[in-house]
Order: sequence, then structure tokens, then C-alpha cells
Amino acid sequence: MSKLNALSMIGQSIWFDYIQRSLIEEGKLQKLINLGIRGVTSNPTIFEKAIAGSNDYDGLIGAMSEAEASEDQIYEALSLEDVGEAADLFLPLYESSEGVDGYVSIEVNPNLAFDTIGTIAEAKRFFDLLNRPNIMIKVPATREGIPAIKELIGSGINVNATLMFGEKHYRDVSEAYIGGLELLRNRGGQLDKAASVASFFISRVDTAVDAELLGSSHEELRGKISIANAKNVYRISQEVFSGDRWNELAWAGARVQRLLWASTGTKNPDYPDTMYVDELIGKNTVNTLPPSTLSFFIDHGAVRETINSGVQEALQSLRDAEESGIFLETITENLQKEGVQAFINSYENLLRTISFKRRSIAV
Repeated sequence: MSKLNALSMIGQSIWFDYIQRSLIEEGKLQKLINLGIRGVTSNPTIFEKAIAGSNDYDGLIGAMSEAEASEDQIYEALSLEDVGEAADLFLPLYESSEGVDGYVSIEVNPNLAFDTIGTIAEAKRFFDLLNRPNIMIKVPATREGIPAIKELIGSGINVNATLMFGEKHYRDVSEAYIGGLELLRNRGGQLDKAASVASFFISRVDTAVDAELLGSSHEELRGKISIANAKNVYRISQEVFSGDRWNELAWAGARVQRLLWASTGTKNPDYPDTMYVDELIGKNTVNTLPPSTLSFFIDHGAVRETINSGVQEALQSLRDAEESGIFLETITENLQKEGVQAFINSYENLLRTISFKRRSIAV
């Protein structure tokens, strides 16, 4: 049994945080599925790297350029094609897991992160165009994104709520999911067909907090707050998905909204390269790994349930950080804003890359 399949036995699914045309066409993605990868996540940054770093899309870019398509139209076409073909590969897993896994995520235009109506419209359009049951639409968990998440779930559209960094983000998203399920039930929809993950970002929290802890009286907390933050949110999730309100939905077939650990590549070279995988293994979770972190984990990662270990110590670390003047809610709000801007920047760079490629192809 592979390590990835062993994790699945514990209750954690490993998804792949990358997509590229050659990965699909050369059979590499199918090999990853055979190894135990159970889904794929994508975002503008990933597509920017795939387009800029390969010639995989030159044919499509050239053909659409001749048809006078815009850079936005070209990007939409190539991303929908990749996501659709990847979803086809994962469909057998989606079916055999009864809709638990086998999802491929695509993100709405990051420029819509603060536009509720625009997000809903684009998410519904993407879901209709792709026309596959195992598609997840990624929606940033901004203030404007929260009502969009509720409406989309209420419309029977699978949602990957993304760019969560703090407790408040998670509480808002989980409430939107449950409210969306109630809306779907009231509209006569099938609760057992609705699926969602809550993407909670990990490593960027340590990057931000470590800088503030440097020189403080609690330097020993450096490298600990991201994991403590995640364990606290997992603890909260156990409370959210219990009790009379949730049980009524569960009896009608509703699924728990799984926490998905995102940004789990280690950014500080002084930290173990699998620390954000090893320490966050538990039931009803997903961890989406970039290629390098996946290779590291397969080589020397540890397979054991860890999410419920050291929870009290984690909560104490959060209290100690606050006593040291670390205001985590402020930091996580800023991280979300920075995350949205980073995706907007990637999207703009991506369009510039497409523009450069279409000029190069035309020469």
C-alpha cells in the first residue's frame, strides 16, 4: 500500500496542487491517481507557471489568436479544457468513492473576489460549461465571497472555499456551507450530491508570525503557530458539524465540509520539508500538495493520525502568541487580502504571458 493510500485509510485525502496539459496527455496524472492522488487543485498562479514554462498551449493559443480571441478568452478555453480532461480521469474515483473524492477545482476570476453577483454568475457558468459532477468551483472566502458560497451550495454547485487563514474565515465559510445546504433542501435539491471543502492556508501564517516573533519573549513559538492555528480550526470543525442543526442535514444525506490544508509547502528552509503534512493528518481532511512536497512526503513523510495530538499545547501556543503582541486575526485578515492580490497579479501576468506567446507564434 502506498503512503497516499495509507493516509486515505486514516481519513485524509491527498490532492495534487498542480495542473498542466502535458501532465494529462502523457499519462502522468493517471499514474498519480494510481499512486493514490485523489483530486487536483488549480489557481491562476499554477496556470501562469504551466503556460509560461512550457509549449503545451502554443497550438491552442495560435489557433485562437487567428480567430481574434482575447487573452481572457484564450485563458478560459485552455483552463476549462485542462480541468475538464483531468475531471474525466478522476471520474471513476469520484464514482467509486460515492462523491467523496475525485474532484478537480477551478477558480473564478480573482478580480471577482469582492463581487458577490459576479462570482455567482461566473461560478454557475463554469459549472455549466464543464458539465461534470466532479468539478469544484473555487471561491475566495472574502466578505463578498461568503454569500456567493451559500448561494452556490444552495444551487447544487460544488464549492472549494479558498483563501482562509484564520478562525473567523473558517466560521464564516462553514456557516455559509450549512446555510447553503438548508437552502438547497428548501429548493428540493439533493443534499447527498453537494460537496465542499474549506481551504485553510498554512505556511503563510508562519511566515508572517515568525517575522513578528523575532526578538520577542516568545521566539520559541516560531514555526508553531500555523499548525496550532490549523489544529484549533479542526477542533472547531468538530463542533460545527455536530448537534441538532447539522444532524438534521446529515440525516437527509449532507456531507461534512472537509477542511483542506493548502499552502503546505515549507517556505522556511530551517523547517522540515514535510512538517505541514506530517502534523495535520486526520479524519475528514484533505491536504493539497505541490509537486515537490508530494515527492518529499512519499520519500520520508510519516503516516499517522496527528491532528488530534497536542491540541491543548497548540491552544496554549496561540494564547502565548497573543500575550506576545501577536494579533492573529489582524494578521490573517491581511494575509487574505494579500492572497487575493497575489492571485490578481498572477492572473495579469498570465494574460501578459499569453499576449507574448501569441506574438511569438505569429512571427
